[in-house]
Amino acid sequence: MSISTELLIFPIIGVISGILAGLFGVGGGLVIVPALNLIFVLFDLGIPAESRMHYAIGSSLAVIVFTAVSSARAHQARGAILWDAFRRLVPGVIAGGLIGAVIADAMGNRALQATFGAFVIVIALYIIVGYQPPPGRRLPGLAATSVAGTFIGIVSALAGIGGGVMTVPFLLWVSIPIRRAVGTAAACTLPVALAGAFGFVITGWGQVPAPAWSTGYVYWPAVAGISLASVLLAPVGAWLAHTLPVARLRQAFALLLVVVGFRMLMG
Repeated sequence: MSISTELLIFPIIGVISGILAGLFGVGGGLVIVPALNLIFVLFDLGIPAESRMHYAIGSSLAVIVFTAVSSARAHQARGAILWDAFRRLVPGVIAGGLIGAVIADAMGNRALQATFGAFVIVIALYIIVGYQPPPGRRLPGLAATSVAGTFIGIVSALAGIGGGVMTVPFLLWVSIPIRRAVGTAAACTLPVALAGAFGFVITGWGQVPAPAWSTGYVYWPAVAGISLASVLLAPVGAWLAHTLPVARLRQAFALLLVVVGFRMLMG
């Protein structure tokens, strides 16, 4: 396949992930990772079969770096980021992102694919049930918050997502209002994605064979094509969220995630 054809495929993934992220408020990685894995299976892009999921997740995290900057700026403009909580979470999420990349590198392609599938199913069920943790607690100190951040970072790196899916419930659990929880989670997504992407670059460095236009486990044609389209289309998804019956669509999307999750589990 030529680079020109790739440049048509990857923006399509970006369009879909950007709209869905803006519409449903979920990380684009839930769409990007399985889509890239499928593309790597269907087309000969030089991605080693034993590392397809590693490249899919590493590239997804690199995409999220770019989308996170745009999202965090939008939330900061509305004063929705609680910087005290951000500072307490950042050390943990950075450490967790790096640890998650090391764990992923030690896993085989099949095990990593099954792990992602299981995670997607759990997230889909969470969306369907619509559970929100009861408030009543205070934000813990640096040590406890760092532990929570480390867990968020590890799972985010293993699944190729930004971490907002777990950060928001944690912040709601410690009685942070929903708007500030979402804004703070958006800000935390940037260090999570940076640490995870960097970890996948380092752990994938020197892999043989390696596809052209890649650094470690990050495949740059995918990152460029998806990022550009995703950043441009996310506001469209946000606009649609105010015009469509999102509650029903959100549950339909969650059911689709269940199907995707089981497909990844089954191999």
